[in-house]
Amino acid sequence: MERELKGVGLRSFKNTIVEGQALVTDSPITFLGFVDHITGKIVQKDHPLYGLSIKDKILIFPRSSGSTVGPYVLLNIKSHNSAPKAILNRESDSITVSGCSVARIPLAYRFDSDPTAITNGALVRLHLRNGTAIVKITEKETKV
Repeated sequence: MERELKGVGLRSFKNTIVEGQALVTDSPITFLGFVDHITGKIVQKDHPLYGLSIKDKILIFPRSSGSTVGPYVLLNIKSHNSAPKAILNRESDSITVSGCSVARIPLAYRFDSDPTAITNGALVRLHLRNGTAIVKITEKETKV
């Protein structure tokens, strides 16, 4: 089953296409303290993604929370090759926007449908073009 979402993307990614496996949570992420900057694993024990790595995933969460050090942490994660391929948010905030911009991690948000409803493991294709974002989702078919 394939579907599509439309939203807003960082304008600095003029024509970028990224594809990968979705890693989804409906809980906010605080980059400082929640994510190990070397491995990319979620280390906050009470977070739904605890123990999972964001590395090379399309990371989908509602918004970030916490420290203004978040952009530095995203840059550090990127420099250790542990960054997600892209980040999708319901609403983005200055922490995520500035961090993704500096670390060159594609970011999209403010979709016409909630991206946190995407199934973990789905194949996600993000196309950013001059401030717009189109996400194509291919859900894994499950047999009943």
